[in-house]
Parts: sequence; C-alpha cells; structure tokens
Amino acid sequence: MFFDTHTHINVKQFNEDVEQTIDRAREAGVTRMSVVGFDYPTIERAFDLAAKYEGIYPTIGWHPTEAGSFSDKVEDFLRQALGRQEVVAVGEMGLDYHWMSDPKPVQHEAFRRQIQLAKDVGKPLTIHNRESTEDVYQIMKEVGLPETGGIMHSFGVNTEWLHKFLDLGFHISLSGVVTFKNAPEVKEIAKEVPLERLLIETDAPYLAPEPNRGKRNEPAYVRYVAEEIARLKELSLEEIATQTTQNANRLFKLADQ
Repeated sequence: MFFDTHTHINVKQFNEDVEQTIDRAREAGVTRMSVVGFDYPTIERAFDLAAKYEGIYPTIGWHPTEAGSFSDKVEDFLRQALGRQEVVAVGEMGLDYHWMSDPKPVQHEAFRRQIQLAKDVGKPLTIHNRESTEDVYQIMKEVGLPETGGIMHSFGVNTEWLHKFLDLGFHISLSGVVTFKNAPEVKEIAKEVPLERLLIETDAPYLAPEPNRGKRNEPAYVRYVAEEIARLKELSLEEIATQTTQNANRLFKLADQ
C-alpha cells in the first residue's frame, strides 16, 4: 500500500531491531521501501537488507556531509555498485550548508561527479538540499540531468522553488515535516505539488512525524505522512497511497505489485 522512498534502516540506530522494524512496517501497510546508503558501511548494509528482505531496494551515493572523502576510488566503487540490478537510484547526493562538514567547493565537486555518474548509468537522482537551494539548482542545470529525472528528498523550501524543480522533471518527496504545526510552507507544498509527481518518505531514523515527533522514526510512520497529505489535498488515504506507490514504481522502474 505505501512505498517509503527514503529510509535509513541501514544505520546503527536499527542494529538491534531491524527485523522487528520491517515487520512493523509491513503491518502498517508499507510494502516497499528504498534504503539509502551514503557511505561504505551503509551502502553494504543496504545491499545486505535488500538480499534478505523482499520489497527493499537500495539507493546508493555519497552524502554531502561525506564530500571530503569523495575520491576516484569512491567513484569507482559507486560505479561498480550501481551496476547491480537491485539499485533503483543514485544518492543521496547534493549540498548541505547547515552542517558544512566540508567547504562549498568540495561539496560542489562531489555533487557534480555524482550527477554525471547517474547520467552514465541511467538511474534517477536522489537530492539532499539543506540551506543550499540556489546552488543545488544551478549545479543541476549546469551539469544537466539524466532523462530518468529524480527526487527532491524531504523537500521543504517553498512553492516558488517547488515549481522550478518540477520544471526540471523532478518528483517531490515529502517527509514527516509535513505533519509539523510549525511547517506551513511544507503544507502549502503538499497542497500544490501535482499528484503524479508526489512521493512519500520517512528519512528514518530522522524527522519522525506527529504524533511521534522527537522519537526515532521508522518506515511504519510513513502512514502519518500520507494521512496528512490526504487531509491537505482533500483526498482519501487510499488515493495518496496508490498514487505515490505508482509514482515510485514508475520512477524506480519496478513492476506494480
């Protein structure tokens, strides 16, 4: 019923109960999820989970907060890993000016190289953007994008930028932030994004939605994201679940269930 298009159940916060986490997701109607690897350990873990559990698909890339360690060796590793059939997207990649783990030029170089990599392998992008919207957009336009398009992950800027990224052919993924009372811009985005370009995610273990805000997030909670979007769009939960799952399947080139 639900497709969590961006989750990190491959991180240490789930070491003790990943199987139970997946069981709870299934019970909540989450039939598919993309597990995002962003460095060597999390990429390997994403592959392990995909091999063990049905309905789990790796997205792999190099997070902007890891940009300082991006190298020819990393790029070669990613290129080889992206050749595996189970990988559905490249990322998460992008820019993060909040943490600024590495200088802007270092982040820009890692971002540009990963966009080119996605173009080479013909897979969609998953874009991380934090306090860096203008530069993210300019780099995407300068480098050019794969025909497969991609995802603006946990999008939360404003409706003006929403339309700019839609014009680039991208899908808009909304996370638990849409449930927050102090996130009016994200609620407006939810109302305005075309249904055929909408995706839902948890970004677990981060950004837990109401009523679990402040706790560890997990894929089962993507239902709360869908419920809030359904309320804002004045649609049924089933309509949101069905459309967002179809959108994800189409983008990731997966057969409908």
